[in-house]
Amino acid sequence: MPHVIDPDRRALLDLRSYGRRGPGQPRTFWASELAHAVRTARRAPEVVVKVSGGATTMKGVGTHLDYIGREGEQEIETDDGRRIRVFGFERQLMADWDLDLEERKGAKQHAITTRRKPPKLVHNLVFSMPQGTPPEKLRMAVRRFARENFALRHRYLMTLHTDQPQPHVHLVVKAVSEQGTRLNIRKATLREWRRDFAAHLREQGVEANATERAVRGVSKPHKTDGIYRAATRRQSTHYGRRVWTVADELRRGGVRAEPGLATLTRTREAVIAGWNGMAEILDADGRPDDATLIRRFVAQMPAVRTEKQWIADQLLRALQRDRERAKPEIERGR
Repeated sequence: MPHVIDPDRRALLDLRSYGRRGPGQPRTFWASELAHAVRTARRAPEVVVKVSGGATTMKGVGTHLDYIGREGEQEIETDDGRRIRVFGFERQLMADWDLDLEERKGAKQHAITTRRKPPKLVHNLVFSMPQGTPPEKLRMAVRRFARENFALRHRYLMTLHTDQPQPHVHLVVKAVSEQGTRLNIRKATLREWRRDFAAHLREQGVEANATERAVRGVSKPHKTDGIYRAATRRQSTHYGRRVWTVADELRRGGVRAEPGLATLTRTREAVIAGWNGMAEILDADGRPDDATLIRRFVAQMPAVRTEKQWIADQLLRALQRDRERAKPEIERGR
């Protein structure tokens, strides 16, 4: 069965809607989707593209630029090809971007419509890959991504950080283009950017993939950056309340079911139906090894979990570890 490669159409796996097809409807996938599916089943590294915030004031922009530039010690690459490594670079750059004008416009708009938050002057983006990814190839991929998506429209700068296990690139993009159009980043935008970023990495010879969490069978709660960072420092009031609620329910005999579990289960069923349909197509195409790989991948998907169930699992594991640690103490006390 021939498949036409169309890199723009349905470039992200759409297994959920595929799994909901009615009886008798044809099952077809683009060749690019089949290649994507095999990468996913082989557990190719998944790219990360996230919005880490965005400043609404000149002071906020300067603070972030100073941070990513490591007070002048980190090289900054601008959209016009300049390489900057100097303390205080952010002042000249903000002037070049006319951010003071944008700040005044935003202040006026906020004064008129006080119910709205002041508009962002910049968007702060982070592109990262797992440990072991060649940093320079990561930088090249982000550079090409930025040129393709923002050149001659939105001013931007980028810098590569390798001081953590996962290499990552900070990309700061002016929110308003040179033509006066505001950049609005939606979930669909991020999905498209992940796809583009992964493609640029593969052009550099780096194995990379961009697959939605549900399609990969991931059900671990995906928290916002703020909640996640606070939780790791044990400072998250949101997460703390959830933990105490789950702990109380466990003490009372078990975690109560959440309505969201039914939605997660239906999504998983649709995803599995889509994966199985794809395996059948690969079998028909004379690719039994890839079909087997996909069926094995589906069989190894963990059970769906709501956030409460996931927290309960973590609490029970922690309790078991405490019991195991306590055994030697009890033995010595006898």
